[in-house]
Amino acid sequence: MAKKMQPNNERAWWIIFSVICALTIFTRFYKIAEPDHVCWDETHFGKMGSWYINRTFFFDVHPPLGKMLIGLSGYLTGYNGSFAFDKPGDKYENVSYLGMRVFCTALGATIVPMTFLTVDEMTESLMASTFASLLILFDVGLLTLTQYILLDPILLCFMVGSILGAVKVSSLRIPDFSVSWWCWLMFTGTMLACCISVKFVGLFIVLLVGFITISDLWRTLGDLTKPVIVTIKQLFCRALCLIIWPILLYIFFFYIHLTVLNRSGNGDGFYSSAFQSQLIGNSLHNASMPRQVAYGAIVTLKNHRTGGGYLHSHYHLYPEGVGARQQQITTYTHKDDNNKWVIKKYNTEDVDGIDIVKSGDLVRLEHVQTRRNVHSHKESAPVTKKHYQVTGYGENGTGDANDIWRVTLIGANDGAELTAVSGKLKLVHYLQSCILTTSGKQLPKWGYEQQEVSCNPNLRDSNGVWNVEENIFEKLPNVSFDLYAPSFIERFFESHAVMFQGNAGLKPKEGEITSRPWQWPINYRGQFFSGSTYRIYLLGNPVIWWGNLVFLILFIIIFAINAIKQQRGYLKSITDFHNGKLVACAWLFVGWMLHYVPFWAMGRVLYFHHYFPALIFSSMITGIILDYLLEEVPKLFPEHISNTVHHILLAVILSTISYSFILFSPLAYGMSGPTSNEVNSTMYGLKWLDSWEF
Repeated sequence: MAKKMQPNNERAWWIIFSVICALTIFTRFYKIAEPDHVCWDETHFGKMGSWYINRTFFFDVHPPLGKMLIGLSGYLTGYNGSFAFDKPGDKYENVSYLGMRVFCTALGATIVPMTFLTVDEMTESLMASTFASLLILFDVGLLTLTQYILLDPILLCFMVGSILGAVKVSSLRIPDFSVSWWCWLMFTGTMLACCISVKFVGLFIVLLVGFITISDLWRTLGDLTKPVIVTIKQLFCRALCLIIWPILLYIFFFYIHLTVLNRSGNGDGFYSSAFQSQLIGNSLHNASMPRQVAYGAIVTLKNHRTGGGYLHSHYHLYPEGVGARQQQITTYTHKDDNNKWVIKKYNTEDVDGIDIVKSGDLVRLEHVQTRRNVHSHKESAPVTKKHYQVTGYGENGTGDANDIWRVTLIGANDGAELTAVSGKLKLVHYLQSCILTTSGKQLPKWGYEQQEVSCNPNLRDSNGVWNVEENIFEKLPNVSFDLYAPSFIERFFESHAVMFQGNAGLKPKEGEITSRPWQWPINYRGQFFSGSTYRIYLLGNPVIWWGNLVFLILFIIIFAINAIKQQRGYLKSITDFHNGKLVACAWLFVGWMLHYVPFWAMGRVLYFHHYFPALIFSSMITGIILDYLLEEVPKLFPEHISNTVHHILLAVILSTISYSFILFSPLAYGMSGPTSNEVNSTMYGLKWLDSWEF
């Protein structure tokens, strides 16, 4: 059990903690209303908050909790959800935007005191806690990132809350199974659920807490003063609070999300026809249509792949050099009249009475607007060169034999009737023996960045599955769409499939500044939050960021030296090193690795702000190593001046990080006048790297 803190030490602890909290409040909420226009990704997350207030369904690659909280904060502070959030730079005129900013900033501000408490719990060192929290407090990058209507302050709050809860549960200060222990355990599980419910990168903190939990259980099992039943109880309690409880919370957040967003929006087309039928205002909501698909019916065909769009065409042709210069056929995730097709017999326009389309039939698909048929031939597809090109061909429905397709129903024999929504079909080209499919790849600007449609000679292509969504045919009786209504669990799993696909397919927009992981720790390039006359630039405090790199390397060296000492018998245990500070750094280093290294393997588009979770761990390591150096370096000097050296070093460290914050604070609080490239700019002397653009 840790020693009880002495009254003087306790007073100093509270004074320093209070000062840090006061500085946090001042630095975070200073100029929070400026600039009074949309900054960077506020255009996305402010808009999504509006959609929650208006109950309008949308598609996003992240789980819903952060956006729901933004919407809730806006609603509670008088925002009515009417502002468009069209683009960065749009003025907030007569808009109650401040409540959402204050909410995000408040959550972002909790990072600093929670960091203090985390390091204090891990090291029992007031100095290490102070350094770690000040490094986060005085980083202008974290300040910028946590002052706006974004997911990042919410994510970072829950992430640091998770690690604080985990170290509290592991602490020897709190007796196992006490009320306080149970509260911290439930707090940790709640923070984990909230973290992964904001962004999927929350999985990294789940892994870290999982490793800490396994370590705790292993330590308890090795304690011979405790019976094995104690380890079993610990395992049960932690499984309940850190696995089952977070899963239930996570599902509950999605239940709220799917219940609140019950009105049709621009994200409908990413989801299945049955999913869309539950959205008020969608053409499929409370709809009725014929169950069977007959020749002569006007239909829309939705691709069955996750996030798949509608078979679509328009008057525009493929450009020169891209296969045959015929009409483009694509998939499009939004609904319009260019998604409508007439299904016809392959050899005649005439249909007597009602003739149902069956598996094995040969058909033509004629585009309603342009009256050209779906057609394929042995020209390479525009993007997927191993596939054949698919075009719109013919005049007034008259084409050639390359317009003929065989209908094959999945899971049914030839002769089975094609049904709307529930029936899954493949369309196999009659002459080329290839399957109508979509690769999911985006076409260039000439294709309006819609998705490629091609004909794949591999008939097993899993993306070549379609279903009839709309089915207009007056001669058949209509049935209610309630027949196809999915359950909450089905919608829950479909939402995840669409999100995972969307995440994997994220590509940079034209002109967008992206970055690579090697650039992040060295603070190579920042990012404009506001590029108008009042400029905000996301860039880390270079003194802190480059210092973090040095101390990461220093930690690895110190750890290696002490591991060798332990192996050689000079050191009893690494846990004895400065009251376990090295072990604390080791866990934080694992946290840094988990939040940084996986990005090297990601194929999706990446941005500078993805590094900030890892930055928090590296700042905590720096704080602990600084404390270690402050204890060790003065010992190298004669005893009568060692205390003076200690205070000089302390003053240099504190003045350096605080003065560097003052120097670079205009990046976060706003710059005007000439840019740093111009000699008469106040920021001219601070452009230490050519890649910085402020």
